[in-house]
Amino acid sequence: MHPHPHRHALVVFSGGQDSTTCLAHALNRFERVETVGFDYGQRHRIELAARTEVLAQMRARFGRWREVLGEDHVLDLSVLGQVSQTSLTREVAFAMESSGLPNSFVPGRNVLFMTLAAALAYRRDITVLITGVCETDFSGYPDCRDDSMKALQIALSLGMDKRFRIDTPLMWIDKAQTWQMAHDEGQASGTPQGGAALIELIQEHTHTCYLGDRTHRHDWGYGCGSCPACELRAQGWRRWQG
Repeated sequence: MHPHPHRHALVVFSGGQDSTTCLAHALNRFERVETVGFDYGQRHRIELAARTEVLAQMRARFGRWREVLGEDHVLDLSVLGQVSQTSLTREVAFAMESSGLPNSFVPGRNVLFMTLAAALAYRRDITVLITGVCETDFSGYPDCRDDSMKALQIALSLGMDKRFRIDTPLMWIDKAQTWQMAHDEGQASGTPQGGAALIELIQEHTHTCYLGDRTHRHDWGYGCGSCPACELRAQGWRRWQG
């Protein structure tokens, strides 16, 4: 693949399927890729451990990516949990709200994520921010929409007087296509059987389940199998397997 005209990128990396696919996408296109994660008091805190393991596996199993993958950053965003009464930050059942949004929606989460990612990127001399948000196959969160990301790109660029670009590789694809994209990026890594290797890494080491369940193993990976995140991941896997 041809190098991107911007040489460095920062990936918002949770350790889940989507952000791991985005990270692979970035590693095939940039000379240096750094990652950032956020501790906001999420119920599924296991993802903070999962992301470390995913990064270690990517370094160990993909030689060329090891040379590109730079520093990882974890930022304390506990204030987000303090102002959120959601099923991702409190022990409450998943349900739909009267607003039509699921109660797993954390207001302001992606806005804060991207703002802090941009501030970090500014200091690290990085201009491209990559995030796995998507509005084709998602839970209805308004801060995952393409319009939201475009507005943030303008606001952050103006507010920091630096020309940022927010890349959203998954914006217009569904979960089945995300599995295919992961396979394709693994193949493009230059590692023998890289596509199968990245799929296996996603199955075994990434974490998506909102309840933090790592005890139940499914063909698509670990999780409770019934929360919205598990359902989306499982449905995508079944469609991809065909």
